[in-house]
Amino acid sequence: MDQEVRNVTIIGSGPAGLTAAVYASRGDLQPLVVEGVEAGGQLMLTTDVENYPGFVDGIMGPELMERMRKQAARFGTDYLTDNVRSVDLSTRPFKVATAGDTIETRSLIIATGASARMLGVPGERELLGHGVSTCATCDGFFFRDRKLLIVGGGDSAMEEAIFLTKFASSVTVIHRRDKLRASKIMQDRAKENPKITFIWDSVVSEIVGNGKVAGARLRNLKTGDETTVEAGGIFVAIGHTPNTALFEDQVELNGGYIVTPREDTQTTVAGVFAAGDVVDHRYRQAITAAGMGCMAAMDAERFLEGADH
Repeated sequence: MDQEVRNVTIIGSGPAGLTAAVYASRGDLQPLVVEGVEAGGQLMLTTDVENYPGFVDGIMGPELMERMRKQAARFGTDYLTDNVRSVDLSTRPFKVATAGDTIETRSLIIATGASARMLGVPGERELLGHGVSTCATCDGFFFRDRKLLIVGGGDSAMEEAIFLTKFASSVTVIHRRDKLRASKIMQDRAKENPKITFIWDSVVSEIVGNGKVAGARLRNLKTGDETTVEAGGIFVAIGHTPNTALFEDQVELNGGYIVTPREDTQTTVAGVFAAGDVVDHRYRQAITAAGMGCMAAMDAERFLEGADH
């Protein structure tokens, strides 16, 4: 890489990072995107995306990310296909170290996203995007009139279960304990919904299907008994882990998510901005991540205009 000090370096290449790159490059900041060896974010694991504005007939997740990447490149974005090993945010210019380079940058946009926690059982990875999903809001529409399973016991699991009843013929919640962790109001809403039933004290031991989900093997944790339940889809709702290990002790975190204390995207370090699922634990949509990426680029541009280079 060119050893000049960069105006803006963006870590991450999902909707937040690439939208930030589009805006930063159009602002003539000549950004560098460190896109990671597995570039593109969570949408690379998504098949049809039908809720991103502008695509009447939907678009495949990987194609959407490739279009965003090319759009940013058209305006002058540089890419480094490497993983970040460490960052030093103690002094400016900030330092970003990858396996092969050390980048110095006047501002930094963190768009490293979050990873859905998975069950880690046979069949899960193979059928991800083929009946296994981690986002009811994203994929529920595709499961109309099917029997669905949802794994989890918190508020987000109950929210997703209730949402899925708009489409599914039935929703069965699988929980490893005999009571939910969700707030009482969410528990009550789920239990009062006639389409939702519960299987208690149980875990998924295997997801079964040939090319698409056909059901799941369940193991009762109290009795050890195993049963097979038929289903046309399985939603995993056991939480997300923000990808922030690099930034511990460098910017303020709350539950692993980066804190942006003002009404913008700046973190607790001046000149360091954050956007997308690395900040947002509530909405977690491609469109909200892209919006925050736009905000981060504009915030970085204003910071650089006022900063002593």
